[in-house]
Amino acid sequence: MSFFSPEKVNALIPVLAPLLDELWAKRRELAIKLLEQDPELRKAGGRAGAPAAERRGETRRSIELKAEVVRIIGRIESYGCVMKDIDLGLLDFPALRNGVPVFLCWKAGETTVAHWHGTDETFRNRKSL
Repeated sequence: MSFFSPEKVNALIPVLAPLLDELWAKRRELAIKLLEQDPELRKAGGRAGAPAAERRGETRRSIELKAEVVRIIGRIESYGCVMKDIDLGLLDFPALRNGVPVFLCWKAGETTVAHWHGTDETFRNRKSL
């Protein structure tokens, strides 16, 4: 396992932030597709009689979107970080602090990594660097 320095994390933020934006967009599209496929909502919206081919296309698109979400998470984690919370855009980066393994903790929207927490702790326990 490789460890990150704050400088290395900060250098990755411009790469990871757009991937998080893409992840959120795909997840939003997936949520809409899944709602559109809900039988109760289709009945209410008059789509109960939608052609079978159209319903299959929606299902196929949902499967594709799920795969895209997983692929983007994989791309994010391929940089060596761990996706902790999709909603917050929360990423943890393995690091050493005084020789002890910790996580550098970055949340989407933050301009730099400025927090850390122990490997057995969570976002709520993060401390300033």
